Amino acid sequence: MSQENTSYITVGKLGAPYGIKGWLKVHSFTDDPEGIFDFSPWLIGQQGKWQTLEVVDWRRHNKGFIAKVAQVNDRDEAMALTNAEISVDAAQLPELPQGEFYWRDLIGMSVITDKGYNLGTVDDLMETGSNDVLVVKANKKDAFGQAERLIPFLTDSVIKEVKHDAREITVDWDPGF
Repeated sequence: MSQENTSYITVGKLGAPYGIKGWLKVHSFTDDPEGIFDFSPWLIGQQGKWQTLEVVDWRRHNKGFIAKVAQVNDRDEAMALTNAEISVDAAQLPELPQGEFYWRDLIGMSVITDKGYNLGTVDDLMETGSNDVLVVKANKKDAFGQAERLIPFLTDSVIKEVKHDAREITVDWDPGF
């Protein structure tokens, strides 16, 4: 996504056309897969241009979903949207309870050990199945020669505190790892 669209969050992806009446398969990236249909409108970015799509109907199909959007009425129109990412305005995301946050909120935060060593900044997050992992890009002059660290996001044992306002995460972590 381009810089001017930083308030857009990717929540899924359109798949192949389904049938001849403009239905498309939908791949949801939301925690509750059906939650993708709570957002309206969807924003689709293709070749640097954004368009809004309104979902008029959807249903479960096999292990996924199919959806009908207002502007798409045949298989050819649906084919033009295949593999397009589905985004929404970040303002549509629900407010989270105190102490919870979206992954996007953690990107760019400083990661400091509980002993005061600055490990770098959060560059990305990964799901591993058992727990989420912070990908921390080390500072240029890292005393331990690390370029990147993978730190498990385990609250209490590793992640001691997330300070939203200070944009800082305190961790119990050995800088040598």
